[in-house]
Order: sequence, then C-alpha cells, then structure tokens
Amino acid sequence: MPGFDDAWAAVARPRNGESVSLELRPLLRKVYADILAQPPNLPALKASLTALLEYLSAQGRTNPNCWAVDLFFLSCEGWEGDWTEQNLPDDFHDVLGPMGDSLHDTVKSPEIARQFDCLPEQLLERVRQLKT
Repeated sequence: MPGFDDAWAAVARPRNGESVSLELRPLLRKVYADILAQPPNLPALKASLTALLEYLSAQGRTNPNCWAVDLFFLSCEGWEGDWTEQNLPDDFHDVLGPMGDSLHDTVKSPEIARQFDCLPEQLLERVRQLKT
C-alpha cells in the first residue's frame, strides 16, 4: 500500500546538485497525515501547513525544497489517497492547490511565483487567514 515514504521518495530528488533538506521530511509528513486524517482535524492541518510554509519562507527556502513541496502536492504520487479528494473545506483546497502550482519557481524565478501568489510567504498569509 502506498504511503508517505513512497510520496517522499517520488519528490525528494536533488536539483542542480543540491539535496532536499532533511528538515523538510517531518514537516511534509505531518501535513500529509493531517490531510488524510479522518475525520479532518482542521486546526492541526492549519498548524502543520503554517510550520511547513514558515520553514520554506526562511531557512528552508531552497530550490530543491520548493520543488519537492510543489511536486508533492501536484502529483500526489505515492499517496494513500489524492488530497484533492479529501473532505476538506474549499478554503483549504484553495491553499493546497497553489502549493502544487508555481511554488517551484520561488528560488529561480520568484517573479513568476509572486505573480501566481505562490511564494511561501504569500501562501503562509493565506493559511493564517483560514478559519478552523
């Protein structure tokens, strides 16, 4: 059965010789668990998304980390269930969707990520406004 380890393996690839940070794995694992939790625990999901995006907004702002998170939400490869099919409020889907859109542009083409509201700090602001 697929699970987090499979999803992680699908996205945690080096970019231009730089590896994905080890600190990213537990942050993504927590978000993954919170998304798939039944019934949904929205305060926990909001907290785990906040921690992930705070990390990507500061010390974790690297090209491989942003690519890994983008691909994690874009493809759902290896997931037990697609996050888009989870019973979450629309405003949570409205944050998760862009995380698999242009977040990968954060380091190399920040103007593109900014244009699509996909910079980590832009996404973080949206998460902070979520009602739980």
